[in-house]
Amino acid sequence: MVISKRVAWFLIAFGVWSWVIWPVFIKNIWKDSRSWHHGMTGFFAVHLVLTVVSLALGTAIGILGIRATRSQRVAVASDR
Repeated sequence: MVISKRVAWFLIAFGVWSWVIWPVFIKNIWKDSRSWHHGMTGFFAVHLVLTVVSLALGTAIGILGIRATRSQRVAVASDR
């Protein structure tokens, strides 16, 4: 599959965006009074799972973007 340069950079930006947004989100959820009541609540657990999955997907998508940009560089270099 060929990914354009624009799409590759979008995928990288998405991965970076995920790592900027989700840690701040979980930090704010951690401080919420609904998160803890004699231990972790379901509210916190659901948001923790959401954050972990989103970070994993953001990482995978970012890696796809990085691989696409690297393969484009290799293709350009081999054409020379």
